[in-house]
Amino acid sequence: MMKYIAILFLAFIIGLVILADTDLLPAYVHAFYDFPKGDKLGHFILFGLLTFFITRAFLSALPARPRGWVTLSVGLTLAFVVALEEFSQKFFVTRTFSYLDLLASFLGLFVGGWTAFKTNVPKDK
Repeated sequence: MMKYIAILFLAFIIGLVILADTDLLPAYVHAFYDFPKGDKLGHFILFGLLTFFITRAFLSALPARPRGWVTLSVGLTLAFVVALEEFSQKFFVTRTFSYLDLLASFLGLFVGGWTAFKTNVPKDK
């Protein structure tokens, strides 16, 4: 079940990025973070949830692998992709690159991965 949630949430984030890159985000989406530093909170929550869902999915799919290794691998892979996405904003006139956005995203990645690691404790056989 977690892999389906992870896939759907990833598709949701990809859709948001595409809409933002093409300046087609609906006004009601902007209302979610229309307060001081609201976009930073959005980065933290969205990427934290994404990391949580994907990490839990991989931990369930790879039970024989060391949990720390799986969690770290997912986190580093997502950190690379998130950094690429944030830096790509320099090439879109409708977007604004921000180190603070990137930091908020990385903090979300860390908290989401740590939470997935701590909550996915293997059952005793």
